[in-house]
Amino acid sequence: MSVAEQAGGKGRGDVCCAGLVREVADPRSAEVLARAFKALGDATRVRLLSLVAAHEGGEACVCDLTEPVGLAQSTVSHHLKILVEAGLLTRTQRGKWGYYAVSPGALARIGRLLNESAC
Repeated sequence: MSVAEQAGGKGRGDVCCAGLVREVADPRSAEVLARAFKALGDATRVRLLSLVAAHEGGEACVCDLTEPVGLAQSTVSHHLKILVEAGLLTRTQRGKWGYYAVSPGALARIGRLLNESAC
């Protein structure tokens, strides 16, 4: 028995629940979300983003991030580059080191886009 039939309906159109979102994401919002979700589709990148966000002063050097994630500097740099390209982090060069910070409003924008679509 289908969910609709269990709820007393006969088919798809009779489902008792409203849609999960208020409106369909516009193409631009969908692109922004897809880029962010793609970047965050890797556990290492999620961890790096949280490490940068929690780091004292709100920014971290690649050298601060290699040990906590247990990866080589080149691998960490690659992951950070993806987060920068997705607009989640910013990068500032100081001497030979790159320093990363959470992009102002990036996480709030993602949350807002999700909330605009949610019930």
